[in-house]
Amino acid sequence: MEPDLTITVASAIHLVHIDSICCTIAESAQVRGTGISGRSPAYLRQKMLDGKAVIATLPMGQWVGFAYLDVWENGQFVSHSGLIVDPDYRRHGVAQQVKQALFRLSRQLFPGAKLFSITTGQAVMNLNTQLGFRPVAFGELPQDERFWNQCSSCQNCDILARTARKYCLCTGMLYEPNAPEKAA
Repeated sequence: MEPDLTITVASAIHLVHIDSICCTIAESAQVRGTGISGRSPAYLRQKMLDGKAVIATLPMGQWVGFAYLDVWENGQFVSHSGLIVDPDYRRHGVAQQVKQALFRLSRQLFPGAKLFSITTGQAVMNLNTQLGFRPVAFGELPQDERFWNQCSSCQNCDILARTARKYCLCTGMLYEPNAPEKAA
């Protein structure tokens, strides 16, 4: 059964959840044993204050899902990052609802931007595919050094570095709003 959720653009009222979100991201990275780049509480706090994050909460206010976006190369690209669901609420459709809300927010704020995500998780790949993302080579993603420097906290960063950012355990996925439809 899906929990009774409110999914909204995160704001100052959600700042109380920052530490818990950061801890859940770190714990999830450790449990999965795959790359999840960490973000500081200050970084996520700013995303909330800038209206560039989405949060799912229960009626009593507890957070159960979160994700944020970043803008790259003068708004040409928008990344979807930090999708995390409280372990007690996984497999209840929370991730899908948060991802859809982040997609809508991205399209609203940056309608012409290419949206992208990099992930090692099959569930996120499936969610991205449902939204129209397709797997791409890293060369189709932003080349902004600031973006790639964020991978430095991932345990698999050495793979990315030694292959000149061509390969990693992550899969890059891209949504192009103006891409022509491909014939089946």
